[in-house]
Amino acid sequence: MISPLRTWIPVALLLLFVLPLAAEDGGKLTREQKVRGDREKVLSAGYWIYNDFEKGLAEANKTGKPLIVVLRCIPCEECVKLDEEIMESDPVLRPLLDKYVRVRIVGTNGLDLNLFQYDYDQSFAVFLMNADKTIYGRFGTRSHRTDWTSDVSIEGLAKAMDLGLKLHANYPANQKWFAGKKGDEPLYPSPEKFPSLKGKYTDSLNYEGNVVQSCIHCHQIGDAQKSVFRDQSKPIPDEYLFPYPHPKVLGMIIDPSEVNLLKEVTEGSIADKAGLEAGDKVFALNGQAILSIADIQWVLHHAGKTDTLEAIIERGDEKLKRTITLPEGWRQQDDLSWRVSSWPMRGMMLGGLVVEQATPEQRAAAGITDPGKMALRVRFVGRYGKHALAKNKGFKVNDILTGYDGQDDLIRETDLLAYAAKNCMPGEEVEINFIRGTKPMSITLPMQK
Repeated sequence: MISPLRTWIPVALLLLFVLPLAAEDGGKLTREQKVRGDREKVLSAGYWIYNDFEKGLAEANKTGKPLIVVLRCIPCEECVKLDEEIMESDPVLRPLLDKYVRVRIVGTNGLDLNLFQYDYDQSFAVFLMNADKTIYGRFGTRSHRTDWTSDVSIEGLAKAMDLGLKLHANYPANQKWFAGKKGDEPLYPSPEKFPSLKGKYTDSLNYEGNVVQSCIHCHQIGDAQKSVFRDQSKPIPDEYLFPYPHPKVLGMIIDPSEVNLLKEVTEGSIADKAGLEAGDKVFALNGQAILSIADIQWVLHHAGKTDTLEAIIERGDEKLKRTITLPEGWRQQDDLSWRVSSWPMRGMMLGGLVVEQATPEQRAAAGITDPGKMALRVRFVGRYGKHALAKNKGFKVNDILTGYDGQDDLIRETDLLAYAAKNCMPGEEVEINFIRGTKPMSITLPMQK
């Protein structure tokens, strides 16, 4: 039951961000019902332009308003949690939305990947842009499978939108701050053209048939990018293996309720060594205006194996310049395990095993005393398709992996997946050493596409 305290929530805002979680008979909605219901409600309200970016551009050109483009995976349960938070929160969001041309995209079929480049493991992404396709900023970050509160908030979105309006009012005099926000040419111009997706999907959703099965999900773009290299037995490049590194890798902890405020700088981190401090505002990074954590991730995504980033920091009334030096291996400190795209990688390189770092007690029980040595506990064994390979080969839950292809220093699941993506190609066989109880064992596992 909706509390009377929430009756201020505009119907149109609710239509954007929330979909009923139960069917009329009290049961849970199917994915098909969610997607069809979302389309029906949004179209009937008329507040959002639905799945038609070109129409949004025309409206923005006509009105002079900026665009807000929301890419949203309707069936994603974690995204629904974000929706519920938005539904229950800040009433200033509606007046801000009124000042934008609002476009809602719920499938990536036919999506222009020259323009819409973002972390494809996200299921909720926002673009603030001009009618000439200049991107003012991105919004939408996730660094955990279920906990999103440290990365996004309704307050942060509202402040990013407000700043977007101010930037739009000063455009094009300020266009130098946005020059780096458009990416390089993609591997393929739209998702359905990737070899692993071609022939399975078209450039539009099929509302006449099974709409869910016709939809290319965001994470499938990332999977398809990796497959371009994996299918040719080539190492997966770092920018596809570790896309959009989170700024906490540098020790930058951004307040999600603000735009670019550092609420903490980790002691001894890359950011700390660069002279950044808690309370600083990251006004610009490498010449790009910063509206959110996602904007920082965009800059990091395009940084090299070693690199320097020029930051403009607001500290009180001062604007300061700071140089952030990225050392070798900085990108690899990010975490892959939360990503949806880690699941197909587990099939390729672990035969469907899901592993995690063993606890000190589990290490001790297995006789592993060196903290620098690998000890990855099997917490799940896949059962279907190529994810059943490890099960069929004899692996079991609670096995402790101690070696992989001769390597015994792969401390995290992320380290193992990254090593295998670079060194263990489809068709090759890899010896995996492990301990079951107190007994050392080994199994040879074929690598898969």
